[in-house]
Amino acid sequence: MLHYSDDEVLVGLIRKDEKVIRYIFNEHFNTIKRFIAHNNGTHEDAEDVFQDAVLIIYEKVRDKDLNLECSFKTFIYSVSRHIWFQKLEKNRINPANIGDIENFIELSDEMMYEVYDEDRERTKIFQQHFLALGQDCQKLLQLFMKKIPLSEIMKIMGYKSVKYTKTRKFLCKERLKKRIINDPRSQNFLINE
Repeated sequence: MLHYSDDEVLVGLIRKDEKVIRYIFNEHFNTIKRFIAHNNGTHEDAEDVFQDAVLIIYEKVRDKDLNLECSFKTFIYSVSRHIWFQKLEKNRINPANIGDIENFIELSDEMMYEVYDEDRERTKIFQQHFLALGQDCQKLLQLFMKKIPLSEIMKIMGYKSVKYTKTRKFLCKERLKKRIINDPRSQNFLINE
């Protein structure tokens, strides 16, 4: 298997190089998975945290806002660790008893703020539930969000009347709202609003 230096990894991220992204996953995911499993998480939690960490690092590198002062391994572990702390705190679990399995660095206040972005979390929840809707509802709501008139949506969707189109839109929107409201991850957002 190929080995990439930290600089090559960062350049590969910017270029969205599949081999580098696969390398990052192969080299670092199991460490994150062990850390999260060791601290009351699931495989799915580890996948989410790892994906979020890679995305955050990608955005920092893309925006030329990352000065790596440690190894990439330490940095991705530190970002993942912080994301997991935030998820535990959000679920009112005390992260004080966290067992570390790797070296880590304390992230700056600015970086820590960016690690968990409420808007990103909301978007992720919305997208997940939107994609769980049927194709018909997805298409209907996409047309509606593009501000296409109901009469035009009726034609595109092959519905018989504007009234039926309006009813379908309402039902799809309500189905999406219900899914989001019933998602435990969205409770913090709903309380704050």
